[in-house]
Amino acid sequence: MSSFWSDNLPKLGQMVAAIGIFLAVLAVIFFIAGKANGKKQRPIAILVFLGPALLLVVIGLLGPAIRTLILSFKGSASHHWVGFSNYHWLFTDPSERIVLRNTVFWILFTPIITTGLGLLLAVLLDRMRRESVAKSLIFMPMAISFVGASIVWEFVYKYANTDQPQVGLMSSIAKHLGFEPPNWLLTQPLNTFLLMVVFVWSQTGFAMVILSAAIKAVPADVMEASALDGAHGWKLFRGVTFPMVRSTFIVVLATMVVSTLKLFDIVRASTGGNFGTSVLANEMYSETFIRYDAGRGAAMAIVLFLLVIPVLVYNIINLRRERAIS
Repeated sequence: MSSFWSDNLPKLGQMVAAIGIFLAVLAVIFFIAGKANGKKQRPIAILVFLGPALLLVVIGLLGPAIRTLILSFKGSASHHWVGFSNYHWLFTDPSERIVLRNTVFWILFTPIITTGLGLLLAVLLDRMRRESVAKSLIFMPMAISFVGASIVWEFVYKYANTDQPQVGLMSSIAKHLGFEPPNWLLTQPLNTFLLMVVFVWSQTGFAMVILSAAIKAVPADVMEASALDGAHGWKLFRGVTFPMVRSTFIVVLATMVVSTLKLFDIVRASTGGNFGTSVLANEMYSETFIRYDAGRGAAMAIVLFLLVIPVLVYNIINLRRERAIS
């Protein structure tokens, strides 16, 4: 017990000192703001309200981002510079090319399928009797963590040897139909797409709820006028419903892309990244915390960051365009 306190008291003291300094700075800023008047009042007010937030952003986001960028140009022990060696390894190593390929597959298929299914369900369930019950059932997997969802689907993909009874749902169905089931999570690249199913199953409810709210926000008089003009079914959806919810669809799609890029739990819990299923986020964790190669892990983090930037930029541009139109 004494060794615990002797080891952690210095760290606790540093933390208390940092909090004290931050509060002291805030007290000084508020004191100055209270004394200011005239032309100085506005800039000081801006400093009071934005200063602490900007300080926290610099300490909590900008600082670690710059440090990660620097580490990506260093070796495993972070003592010597290696230039672009970590990036060269990432894009040329055969095993890492499989990781990049899987990441691209996840980005191309998972967000579009998840958001598309969410939109389809939102349209089909709109104005349905007792739609809240159906939506609750579809949204329910969202309440399960990715690790829990992976465990649930492990029983679906479970495989047993041919001389043993098949207890996995997919294996049992395949055997009932007269096919010899493969070991689903060992078959490449099928196993990667089977892991995507877990994500789609878990996140479709979220996309459906958001898009359903957007559909219900479409003015009723617009829908009625379109119906009077002869727009029904697919024509109504293509010409009226989807254009009215396009901005929400893009936001949900961007959210799914970001969630896919940082995906870690499903791959880690299902296969551990083995059998050709690893993605960048999982490989970044393995390099940093298992192989203790901070340089390569940092390089993967920078690549993930660069992949996220275009999605966020497009989302911001789209939101500004929508605001300009409205």
